[in-house]
Amino acid sequence: MNLQWFPGHMTKTRRMIEDNLKLIDIVIELVDARIPLSSRNPQIDEIVKNKPRLLLLNKSDVSDASLNKAWQKYFSDNGIPCMLVSSTTGKSFNNVLDKCREILKDKIESDKARGIVNRSIKMMIVGVPNVGKSSFINKLSGKKSAKTGDRPGVTTGKQWIRLSNGFELLDTPGILWPKFEDKQVGLRLAYTGAIRDEVIDTEELACYFLEFLRDNYPQALTDRYKMTDMDGLKGYELLELLGRKRGFVVSGGEIDTLRAASILLDEFRGAKLGNITLEIPPKN
Repeated sequence: MNLQWFPGHMTKTRRMIEDNLKLIDIVIELVDARIPLSSRNPQIDEIVKNKPRLLLLNKSDVSDASLNKAWQKYFSDNGIPCMLVSSTTGKSFNNVLDKCREILKDKIESDKARGIVNRSIKMMIVGVPNVGKSSFINKLSGKKSAKTGDRPGVTTGKQWIRLSNGFELLDTPGILWPKFEDKQVGLRLAYTGAIRDEVIDTEELACYFLEFLRDNYPQALTDRYKMTDMDGLKGYELLELLGRKRGFVVSGGEIDTLRAASILLDEFRGAKLGNITLEIPPKN
């Protein structure tokens, strides 16, 4: 399966981020709590360099609660300030700006010593496509400031958004990186919708995903699709079983596996399979 997808506008987005960094006090890096490492663009470290940064694990309301704290500890242990948030429920949103002020405490004190007070704190929000940046901005600003959608590529240009409490926020389009060295990273991004479905074999992707769920969250398949006796079944057999359980049978008794694959991925992305995290923190 070819999971390389790097539209030309992403090169433009990288330049946009680099050109605007000098205006920014702190970078908000938004990642998907279901794939905390896989949804971190490895180029962001290179682009942002030593700019103060806050990492937010978004969608933590639909990720595995038993792994949320483990991931938060992993990043904190690696010197990266980190918080669990949810753009849907508003979890921890009241603390995000306070955390930014805490990270920028020395700079704020330095500005005061030079007679600079009440200056807006300028933030930039970055992340891969479909990680929830627009929903995050709308929740943070308390109004519909950014377009939202359940597909990548909704945000196509930069925009400044003024918040009511002394902050200004620069939104940027989602940015992937040119090549996924690890196939599993590409698969996880595809599961969550960070890669356009149009460039993916949906049935093959669903087969990989079903094998992951069979091994890690079998109860989710049983609860949602009444699937049982899955041991030993391969991906396509699992997909056929799902289709049969959902009644996706066409003339001749064949299973509409494309429909079954689309339903599976849509329902995972819509959090209808329960709280699921697709990777665990490295032991080191």
